[in-house]
Amino acid sequence: MVTAITDGVKVSVETVYQPEYSNPVNEHFMFAYRVEISNLSEYAVQLMRRQWFIFDSNSSRREVEGEGVVGLQPVIQPGETHVYVSGCNLKTDMGSMRGAYLMKRLMDESEFEVGIPEFQLIAPYKLN
Repeated sequence: MVTAITDGVKVSVETVYQPEYSNPVNEHFMFAYRVEISNLSEYAVQLMRRQWFIFDSNSSRREVEGEGVVGLQPVIQPGETHVYVSGCNLKTDMGSMRGAYLMKRLMDESEFEVGIPEFQLIAPYKLN
């Protein structure tokens, strides 16, 4: 698990390779990732947008950007955590992701960016 804290918002990510949804012969490697977003600040925040940079080990790069996460723009109260699971497919059995969330403080509507730490996507057989 990797973790980063920006402006009182803690983001932790862990990944799992999904062989049942992968097809290596066709260069399709599926990974799931679980994200915990904890509000360590004293103000309620809302996750407005996400931006991901996805890298394959063959040097290809993709960018994914949009509103919220898995169809939600969650409000996270002080001391609370929002957890979601999503997935990513790669053309190689190794890669990485990193990104940022655009958050809004509800008390004054100010927006700020929260970094998502870079994490590795590696099929377990590559580690042996």
